[in-house]
Amino acid sequence: MKASVDNEVIAESDDVIEVGGYLYFPASSVSMRFLKKAEKNESDRECPHGVQFYDVVTDAGRHPRAAWSYESPQPRMEAVRRRFGFWEDVEVR
Repeated sequence: MKASVDNEVIAESDDVIEVGGYLYFPASSVSMRFLKKAEKNESDRECPHGVQFYDVVTDAGRHPRAAWSYESPQPRMEAVRRRFGFWEDVEVR
């Protein structure tokens, strides 16, 4: 599977898992050069899994909070540790 935006492949892997209706790519498959940490808001700080959102930034534009990872997932979300999810402008297929 690939995650892409603005004709750029942000992540690519055959090891993609689905949890809670979202697809998660292993961190090792993500081109971190496209991700910039987003400032945490109150909702982020309240997340029991330690969510960190990222803006996806390409030469063509910035896509705010279009990627995320969980820094300290609780047991029910352990499967997504060291993985990234994408949404909104990022196409996953």
